[in-house]
Amino acid sequence: MLLPDLTYVRKGSGPALVLLHGIGHNKGAWDPIIDELATRYDVIAPDLSGFGESPAFAGGVPYTMPNAVDHLATQFERWGVTKPHVVGNSLGGAIALELGARGLVSSVTALSPAGFFGPLSKFQALAALFVLRIFAVISPEFLVKRLTRTHLGLRLSGQLLYAHPERIPQDAALRDARGLKYCTAFERTAIQALGYFFDHQVPVTTTVAWGTKDLILPYSQSRTARTRLPQAEHVDLPGCGHVPMIDDPQLVTRVIDTTVARADQARTATAA
Repeated sequence: MLLPDLTYVRKGSGPALVLLHGIGHNKGAWDPIIDELATRYDVIAPDLSGFGESPAFAGGVPYTMPNAVDHLATQFERWGVTKPHVVGNSLGGAIALELGARGLVSSVTALSPAGFFGPLSKFQALAALFVLRIFAVISPEFLVKRLTRTHLGLRLSGQLLYAHPERIPQDAALRDARGLKYCTAFERTAIQALGYFFDHQVPVTTTVAWGTKDLILPYSQSRTARTRLPQAEHVDLPGCGHVPMIDDPQLVTRVIDTTVARADQARTATAA
């Protein structure tokens, strides 16, 4: 199965750190923290296939989780990295956990990962995401520009994703609206999400962090994650929404650093 190469940005030097965004988003989701992380890591932030600037899977290839994980594994080889640390948000968080379950990464930091919803909350999450998708598709460019010029407009357009949408720079808000409007894999990914849940053990150092004000995958789902992943470190992100990198970039960066440090300590202990 031949899958397309991903578009990505790469910054910094040090241990490899891969950042995976959520459905409908793009590599720009990591802009609030990527420069800080690049001071100590070799950071790679791709656009997942069919989002941002990356081409979609060919029409006959389903957006299943095994295909997504296999695809990322081939991209690791292309990027010249072996068992990188990986951070993911939402869909990216689920992919990160799946990579960890296969032992393909050195550590996992999952920010409000998908896969821990119940039957009702799964449909609520998808309904909210489709509202965002439909709004992006039908909104003319001039309206989006007008909305993103004011704090009120940013709040109205971003309140489902962020606790503090007014903190989004206008150019980033425009980029994200265009990305959500023109992405080619949204529906195909969402359909596969209907049957997905995470139920594996992850044998690598793992942190699951959840925004206490998440409106897409509510904080209550963190209790399910704690039950299914008892060996993981579970932390709260107070005052953060579904995409916490905007709401509290310093806290998210600390969580990532702590996870990587724990992985390094575990590797040293094992070697000793």
